[in-house]
Amino acid sequence: MPRGSGRATLAPAGMQPPAQLGLCAACHGANGHARQPDIPDLAGQKADYLDKAMRDYASGVRNVPLMRGALGAIDPAQMRALADWYAAQPVCLPQVRRP
Repeated sequence: MPRGSGRATLAPAGMQPPAQLGLCAACHGANGHARQPDIPDLAGQKADYLDKAMRDYASGVRNVPLMRGALGAIDPAQMRALADWYAAQPVCLPQVRRP
């Protein structure tokens, strides 16, 4: 699937999409494949890394006002659910075009 196609993947067995997925999916895609090249892909990242990154954005340790605002209303359990969701999504490598 090409980067940024916007197609959601099927939920991994036994996983329900997190309640707050839509908030992240607007930029990062429901399947973790960003819709724009300047936004990082989240699919396949380690859950612990994603969880800590979200906590750092929410607290201001990572000073990105857009992310701080987006994560401000999400509690730690919801952040963990989002981290687990994106970690379970398959990585999709970008297509390489030959000149």
